Amino acid sequence: MKAQMLKSSWQPDTPLYLQLYQRYRDAITTGRLSPGERVPSIRNLASELHVARGTVEMAYQMLVSEGYLVTKGAAGTRVSPQLARLPNAGNPPPQHRTSGEQPYQVRQTGNILPFQPGVPALDAFPRKIWSRLSGQTLRMIEATMMNYPDPAGYAPLREAIATYLGISRGIACAPEQVFITTGYQGALELLCRTVLRTGDSGWYENPGYFPGRYALQQMGMTLTPVPVDEEGLQVAAGQQMAPNARFAVVTPSHQSPTGVALSLPRRLALLAWANQKDAWIIEDDYDSEFRYHGHPLPALKSLDHEQRVLYTGTFSKVLFPGLRLAYLVVPPALQQTFHEAVNHWPGPGSILPQAMVAAFMQQGHFVRHLRKMRQLYAVRRGYLVEALESIIGSSLRIQPQAGGIQILAWLNEHQCDKTLATAAQAAGLGVRALSDWDAGTRQQNGLLMGFTSFTSAEEAQAAVKRLAALLAP
Repeated sequence: MKAQMLKSSWQPDTPLYLQLYQRYRDAITTGRLSPGERVPSIRNLASELHVARGTVEMAYQMLVSEGYLVTKGAAGTRVSPQLARLPNAGNPPPQHRTSGEQPYQVRQTGNILPFQPGVPALDAFPRKIWSRLSGQTLRMIEATMMNYPDPAGYAPLREAIATYLGISRGIACAPEQVFITTGYQGALELLCRTVLRTGDSGWYENPGYFPGRYALQQMGMTLTPVPVDEEGLQVAAGQQMAPNARFAVVTPSHQSPTGVALSLPRRLALLAWANQKDAWIIEDDYDSEFRYHGHPLPALKSLDHEQRVLYTGTFSKVLFPGLRLAYLVVPPALQQTFHEAVNHWPGPGSILPQAMVAAFMQQGHFVRHLRKMRQLYAVRRGYLVEALESIIGSSLRIQPQAGGIQILAWLNEHQCDKTLATAAQAAGLGVRALSDWDAGTRQQNGLLMGFTSFTSAEEAQAAVKRLAALLAP
């Protein structure tokens, strides 16, 4: 690839080493770089791009660790020749589609749009601290970090996660129970390969997090959409609709997308069902860190005396999505099974981002960052709510919620959320239709709007005025 192509359209909100890694990976997987083709040396590419050599070195190390590049000594660094043996080398992966379900864009890439949900306040990320940790990590790299990594994840990061969960989420777990994965979907795939089997039946919240639903369906799971109300998942309805389900996927602390919390009676009923049926509960602790009133709610896992809960968390919302790091906590009785499984697993990728997150947590930056973000998000949520109420008024009804990084606004019956969302996206606004989260068994009509990018009341008002023009009859 030409250096000009790499340098064009740098994204200011994503570390340069991650952008380099992603662009080379995409060029290899789409065939723009062929197996065996030589790539520029670290020194030459750093000089052409006017970036630090450490930036290029980190990107190359990630690509080498994942098998995209190989180092050949004096012959330089090249695209792995072994990729030519793969049946789909040089071709984009096929797009699978579940019967009866329309394709959708799982993630928004590129520039952050006003109202875009699911993205943290990247302008408030402590870049100077992160850059310093990046340099420290590269300077302190040891031979053990350069060897084949532990497929369960970088040990100090697993230790830091176990400590954090014990203090903040009430989860008593050992580092050996923690497994690092490539994003939330990676955690789901590991679960499907370990404790679930193709064709297993499971409950899924309706409305619910659709990328997770889609990923499970592509892995061969049979999902029953169980309705959600003001107390969260309706456990009794799930028992009637799919009494022999082998698992349930829930977001109990902050339901995605409605923002409600699973009530204590429902939590106890869900745990009793799992124990009675020998079923698994997959707890996605979605947005649990961002609760603006009082302390974060205890995790469902903290009540799990019978060890039926498999707990998942991610760094995408609390740090930044480009990390693609998540984690899974399994019961002690299953840790050996999972350790054996990950020996045949690609693992969470390069050790360097994991080492940086571990240092970020161990040095106290993580807790301070979360505290700062809670305060900031409470203010920015206020900007958006005030603008919606003053400019749009009765055309939208805002769902009450105590946390999260987006709001749900219900529409009047005569308005179609998909039509409005399509028009808004064409106008450069990142709102999403609630019906995208609906499995199709009930009528949803609302808009999901992120607020983390609004740095002032004036910014929120300007964006809402653009949205109001689309809502006008």
